[in-house]
Amino acid sequence: MSLNSILNIANSGLQAAQQQLRVVSDNVSNVNTPGYVRKIAEQTSLTTQGVGSGVEVTRIRLATDRFLQAASLSAGAEAARQGVRYELYDRIQSLFGDPGGDSGFFSQIDEVFSSFAASAEDPTSGPRRQDALFKAQAVFDEATRISGQIQAVREDADGRIQSAIEKANGLLQQIETLNTDIARATVLNGDASGAQTQQARLVDELSTLLDVQVTQRSVGGVSIRTGAGIQLAGNGAATLEYHRAGTVNAETSFNDIYVTEKGGTPRALADGLKSGEIKGLLELRDNEAPATAERLAELVTKVADELNRAHNANSSVPAPTTLTGRNVGQALDTALTGFAGRTTVAVVNPTTGAITTRADIVFSGSTLTINGTASTPASFLTDLNTALGGAATATFTNGALKITAAGANGVAVADDPTTPSSKAGRGFSHYFGLNDLVSAERPALFDTGLTTTSQHGFTPGETLTFRFTSETGSRMRDIEVAVPAGTGTVGELISALNNTTTGVGRYGTFALDGSGELKFTGFGDPAARMSVLEDTTTQVPSGVSVTELFGIGGGVRASRADGFTIRTDIRQSPSKLALAQLNLSATAGTAALSSGDGRGALLLADAGQVTARFSAAGTSPGGSLSVSRYASELSGEIGGTAASAKTRQQSAQALATEADARQSNYEGVNLDEELVLMTTYQQAFNASARLIQAAQDMYDTLLGMVR
Repeated sequence: MSLNSILNIANSGLQAAQQQLRVVSDNVSNVNTPGYVRKIAEQTSLTTQGVGSGVEVTRIRLATDRFLQAASLSAGAEAARQGVRYELYDRIQSLFGDPGGDSGFFSQIDEVFSSFAASAEDPTSGPRRQDALFKAQAVFDEATRISGQIQAVREDADGRIQSAIEKANGLLQQIETLNTDIARATVLNGDASGAQTQQARLVDELSTLLDVQVTQRSVGGVSIRTGAGIQLAGNGAATLEYHRAGTVNAETSFNDIYVTEKGGTPRALADGLKSGEIKGLLELRDNEAPATAERLAELVTKVADELNRAHNANSSVPAPTTLTGRNVGQALDTALTGFAGRTTVAVVNPTTGAITTRADIVFSGSTLTINGTASTPASFLTDLNTALGGAATATFTNGALKITAAGANGVAVADDPTTPSSKAGRGFSHYFGLNDLVSAERPALFDTGLTTTSQHGFTPGETLTFRFTSETGSRMRDIEVAVPAGTGTVGELISALNNTTTGVGRYGTFALDGSGELKFTGFGDPAARMSVLEDTTTQVPSGVSVTELFGIGGGVRASRADGFTIRTDIRQSPSKLALAQLNLSATAGTAALSSGDGRGALLLADAGQVTARFSAAGTSPGGSLSVSRYASELSGEIGGTAASAKTRQQSAQALATEADARQSNYEGVNLDEELVLMTTYQQAFNASARLIQAAQDMYDTLLGMVR
């Protein structure tokens, strides 16, 4: 071996050792740097014609393990998803207050019924009436506040989605820029470890926003794809796009999140999302928050309806001059068809409380009698006014029935104790809302009592537009359905809705149940979600839309929670609170109403224990149970959901911490190991230096021999 060869070998050893020592120095310097990945200088032997000719550092790489990295990214994404879900749902839970405390929302509901029980003890007490009304109004005000705050949480989630999308776009641009730098360094056989470390941190940050799959490119850098295979980086940065909805209410339809690959076409991002902050925000915004809002609305609706049921069975003393009903969303003859049983409309003397005139109505399906005279739903108003003989007048305008007594007399309605009138589970006065205690800004009761042969009252050609979305929230299709021409029956309308070509029949079916509630059942598991984008229909004569009449879509049902209030005239004058019951058996000239009668107050107090029919809402299938029981179950569900969210968050965070620890143990800097490597490289450096010294000595000896 020549002296030149010896010098070359020694020199290569010096250079290799110097590079390795620099790598060790970088590692030791960054031992406490968060996210720093340990560098490794890979050394290989050089040969020339089969003879060793030294060593070289072929590359400086990061001490990464793709399996540990994948596990850490996946665990981090799930931790971010569960973290944001728990954070926001905990805010929703706090809105209801402590379920076991005296000031919580559910406790306030119990206090309403208790306050009416106190009124029964002294029906003439103004302060007790005022207290009962105050507590009832407080419940509805609190429901309005909670409903608004739930929508505020959804709006917050929607805003955070947009922020996350903007952040993700910035991260993808930086990752792609580093891909270029790393690829250039790889081609030039340079040190790309710094750029790779920075890129790894960016990928970690991106993975908290959405779950990603990372692979190494052969030219250097990384390729990043979503779970659905959409490429986000590696061949140019993809672009994510989202426009938030702005002001959010229960009926808001949110926009889709689109991702466009470099040179590609927009695709829905939500379809491939399984974890990450964006996924958690979508789930809270589109699933958990709306479900809670729907449950709240169903509860408040039944509280109002059961109070109204009791109040309609009662009368104030003296009886009110006018009874004004609510908009039932139907023509009068349609609303009257289907009633059974007996009821009485009575005109009462304001001083004596005696009945001066009465109209006894007997319903039998599509026919009826008034004071024994045959009548029909179509001639009901005329025949009722004839029977009342001018002592009172009944009118029907804009879907609402109104009965007004002449002069200073009062008017009261009472069902027969033995065979009370009934349609869809409500008596005559209750169905029309003639003496409601709680009024609503919009239709709130969707068990209409309609059948497939009932007239719907909508104009042919008017349209509804439905939107169907997947389980992940991405849009599947928008479908416009027109009110069909024909005889105008509800059955024809349902057939048009269920048409597989022009209706929604490919995604599910509408069906009318025994109480006249229109329900939609989606196909598939999971079924596509339905919402109403637009409704141009108007019912004649009530003016309500198909969506409002039947409560189509969760948004319409959830929005009921903020529309209830104690009737204005009763709030202003508690003496108008109906706490007495009309005695239909009272003889002529004797009092049928008494100011000391507290039986009506007992009915109001027991309203929370009466079995009511609850519709499906949120995650609840509904069923027959009392208002108090439903409130208790909702309270438990909200607490259970929050506890479950916390458990999932803690479990996901523990898993992410463990995955990060294992990755850090492998990729992080160990000072003991670095000390061993530094000693090894120093010795290698010294050995190469001694070899050079030996070669120099040999050169000096040879030169001396020549002289």
